[in-house]
Amino acid sequence: MKTSDFYYDLPERLIAQVPTKDRLASRLLVLDKKSGKTVDGHFPDIKNYLHKGDVLVINNTRVIPARLLGVRSDTQSPVELLLLKRIDDNHWETLARPGKKVRPGKRMTFIPGELEAECEQVLDNGNRIIRFEFEGVFEEVLDKAGTIPLPPYIHEKLDDPERYQTVYSKDAGSAAAPTAGLHFTKELLAELENMGVEIAELTLHVGLGTFRPVKSDTIEEHEMHSEWYDFPKEASDIIRKARAEGRRIISVGTTSTRTLETVASNDPEMKPVSGYTQIFIYPGYEFKCVDSLITNFHLPESTLIMLVSALAGKEHVLNAYKHAVEEEYRFFSFGDAMFITDLEN
Repeated sequence: MKTSDFYYDLPERLIAQVPTKDRLASRLLVLDKKSGKTVDGHFPDIKNYLHKGDVLVINNTRVIPARLLGVRSDTQSPVELLLLKRIDDNHWETLARPGKKVRPGKRMTFIPGELEAECEQVLDNGNRIIRFEFEGVFEEVLDKAGTIPLPPYIHEKLDDPERYQTVYSKDAGSAAAPTAGLHFTKELLAELENMGVEIAELTLHVGLGTFRPVKSDTIEEHEMHSEWYDFPKEASDIIRKARAEGRRIISVGTTSTRTLETVASNDPEMKPVSGYTQIFIYPGYEFKCVDSLITNFHLPESTLIMLVSALAGKEHVLNAYKHAVEEEYRFFSFGDAMFITDLEN
């Protein structure tokens, strides 16, 4: 399957640069995954499509201030690190800029006397293994030294960093937000629970590989990035019971989807588990757990548009995206939402 099959034209002006003033102010495009029918609305309308007994699965990861700006200790020249994956208490896999200047043995300073680092290894993919030296608790030092990394297509400053966090975020570790969850408020979640919708929490720490473009001509040649997930007992109990009773599993975001499908692919009983996933979902994939998906609009030729195309069909998805462009929906992380479902159920 060609990567170019997942391209669509998007005017740059439709890429949302800032969040809406109110989380619930975003629009909602509902896509029937069987017929391709679309319905325009606003995000609070999601209540009209969820029913008693549905299970809503959310990713409770929290974005860390993973962008570090400092200097090379020898030349005092600027250096930037993006924390991707924690290896142990002192070591992280990172992206480094300028990469050519961050070689093994090179030292960096971020807060003199509080946070310094040394490059220990350059990986085959160009990422660096960095050893950090710090006083006290790393997370506390990072809060002081780092900033929230926004996606490369967002050029405006974010006035309130909490708007790039979901209201249910609590398990710190992501380099990017699970943005489908940004539309929810605590009040809306409470309303859904009062309707009889069950909410299950899991964790997948989102890496910056989420934004890595598919550079191969065919999608089968693309190598997915690895992300850590935790599927706890509480979520396992809720989902196993719901599946046994034939109730719907509705995933909030592609990260929750990838976690659920990883667990179900490895263990049909979906017992509690944690680990790393590199699952790549594209058309032809048969979903083993997820019935419906709340998501945002994704970049052309990205692994995420391939995932939603696996759930609803490439033609249906691209037609829905064409409609969204014509109706001037807002796209990507701070943009509007889609609900992909079977409207007959």
